[in-house]
Amino acid sequence: MQAIKASSFSPFQINFNSSSFPKHNLYNIHPNYENPISCFPSIQSQNAKFKILTAVSPSVSTESGTPFDEETESVSHVEKFDWYAQWYPIMPICDLDKRRPHGKKVMGMDVVVWWDKNEKEWKVMDDACPHRYAPLSEGRIDQWGRLQCVYHGWCFNGSGDCKFIPQAPRDGPPVHTSKRACATVYPSCVQNDILWFWPNADPLYKDIYLTKRPPYIPELDDSSFSKTFITRDIAYGYELLIENLMDPAHVQYSHYGIMNVPVAPKSVKADREGGRPLDITITKLDVNTITANQGPGRNTFLPPCMYYSYFAFGGPQGITSAESSGSVQEKPSAEKQKKALLVFICIPVSPGHSRIMFASPRNFATWADRIVPRWIFHLGQNLILDSDLYLLHVEEHKLKEIGSYNWHKACYVPTKADAIVAAFRRWLNKYAGGQVDWRGKYSGELPPTPPREQLLDRYWTHTVNCTSCNLAYKGLNALEVILQIASIGVVGIVAASKQGMLSVVVRYSLVTVALLCFVASRWLSHFIYKNFHFHDYDHAFR
Repeated sequence: MQAIKASSFSPFQINFNSSSFPKHNLYNIHPNYENPISCFPSIQSQNAKFKILTAVSPSVSTESGTPFDEETESVSHVEKFDWYAQWYPIMPICDLDKRRPHGKKVMGMDVVVWWDKNEKEWKVMDDACPHRYAPLSEGRIDQWGRLQCVYHGWCFNGSGDCKFIPQAPRDGPPVHTSKRACATVYPSCVQNDILWFWPNADPLYKDIYLTKRPPYIPELDDSSFSKTFITRDIAYGYELLIENLMDPAHVQYSHYGIMNVPVAPKSVKADREGGRPLDITITKLDVNTITANQGPGRNTFLPPCMYYSYFAFGGPQGITSAESSGSVQEKPSAEKQKKALLVFICIPVSPGHSRIMFASPRNFATWADRIVPRWIFHLGQNLILDSDLYLLHVEEHKLKEIGSYNWHKACYVPTKADAIVAAFRRWLNKYAGGQVDWRGKYSGELPPTPPREQLLDRYWTHTVNCTSCNLAYKGLNALEVILQIASIGVVGIVAASKQGMLSVVVRYSLVTVALLCFVASRWLSHFIYKNFHFHDYDHAFR
């Protein structure tokens, strides 16, 4: 396992030789890189009508007031970001079961995802039966491949047409053909092994995929790259999730003892955790894009969901980005350049709730993902998410009291380390209305803070929705039961055996086996609870 840790890039890895989780290598990619996040030149938007408007100067200061001084800018002509004219990801295909419907919430909209075996494609529909609004996600796929509402048995095909109403007389009028009996269907597509949907069911957008597509990352489809997906529901909002991922300076502190970070040069005075000045410069900020340079690298935010970074080390360093075509030009070299990407996909769910998808494709040590089960990587990834979840949840409630448009007045961001976060807040206020447009679905208040154990729950936010972790969870629980039965059985054999039937050595051996099985079952029970249900994280003793 140490070989896996040493050679695999995967940012979150488990050290089985330690009683705690190991330090994970997320940013420490190359010893000569000053920046923890680098450029990502190879993404392609694949949008024939993707319009780029440069609205600000190439550099954005992080001084309080300067980036957000709305009084000094004319906003009457500023193009506004339309939250409902975008593609939104729902789930990676690897975590969707074709045998049953799945209920998901995105942008405050309840949708049901199911596999239409007749059309052989995934369908996304409104999660409400037109009969009496029962959730279709609680239904089933019938023997003819139709989505059946489990309340009264109404059945729908992939186009949303009602095909069968059990209560309607067979010789009566065909009431199932009424438009009022149809379910609402949203445009959807699969790209990069992720299911996306367009949150507008108007027939005008039926073929929207032909004119505007989700952001496309070639490495996620490249067979020479390894990749693993993780999806987790988060108990704080979309805005805080984006901010946190854009903030490299928090890693040394919020995730101390969990993740590896670059060692500060001797010339740079650093504390125990390794914090240091970061030189981040905003190069572009408009309605469709935020880009930032950090040393030789580049980070990009494509609203509303995509934030990505790129690492390249070894081999040639001659990589240039062709912005107009989205292609990459590489100098020929005999030595293969190692590449690794960090792809964060952030989904607004509802006020105070969001969802993250993460993947780290790489073109080296790809054997690790083929050997190590995906749930092993998820143990460390979930620990990282847990380590700052509570503080971000509390922070969100404090910022809500301040208000989005007062963020620049309340938050003191004097260093370049906060440049990307400040730029995101400027984008949010200038182009996107200061917050996610929920279209009046919510009052604007955040949900109250639940008990800590519920806030840091992993089972309902990840385990049940992850095919790998769910299978491991069931398997480990079965193993725990087997160990308990073995322990009781062996003790019963020893107790039932007559005096002299078993030698002293055999008797003590059986007792030892029973004791080991009991201890193993207790340890396994703790391991399951800690890694699949709830793991508290105490920063004070790190």
